[in-house]
Amino acid sequence: MINIGVIVGSTRPGRKALDVARWVMEVAGTRGDAAFELVDIQAFNLPLLDEPVPPSMGQYSQPHTKAWAAKIAEFDGFVFVTPEYNHATSGALKNAIDFLYKEWNHKAAGFVGYGSAGGARAIENLRLVMGELMVADVRAQVMLSLFTDFENFTTFNPAEHHERAVETMLDQVVQWAGALKPLRKDDPPVEVPDNMPPRGERVGGSF
Repeated sequence: MINIGVIVGSTRPGRKALDVARWVMEVAGTRGDAAFELVDIQAFNLPLLDEPVPPSMGQYSQPHTKAWAAKIAEFDGFVFVTPEYNHATSGALKNAIDFLYKEWNHKAAGFVGYGSAGGARAIENLRLVMGELMVADVRAQVMLSLFTDFENFTTFNPAEHHERAVETMLDQVVQWAGALKPLRKDDPPVEVPDNMPPRGERVGGSF
């Protein structure tokens, strides 16, 4: 079974990312080709990057890093739900990504962005980051407008056509995640630390 993490890419008070991610999970729940888990970076209480050794060395020293690494290592691919702040993704999501390296490698990713311009610049920003982490980002993407998909810029109420866009993006993420999985066949088993936060909502197949 292919395992996909739907990552909530904002931690700010009043964030909309959690509502958007839950909607993605609802759409994903109608599928039978993969298992999906909601992953909220807020639950991991990551500070600003505080590892003394570059993540590419794999020498994680902090308990929060080890918990975050164990969670990301579980997945074959990801859907990043990102707001757009100043033509880029959120600082919280970029910081969470930067904590790790190998746990991202040889996996697939899709994007759901939201903002005044549909989150397009945040998604483009993340595509550059994914290339450095050896993550294969799919072509299809979902762009949600604060003007048309959020009532009074607050209540998430997406237009119907976005659901089809989510399906297309998930099709590609699942396909590429499956294709890349053999590249990680020699990876060691994931060690789950005692401080791992509870699992997020899950839909689809068994983990």
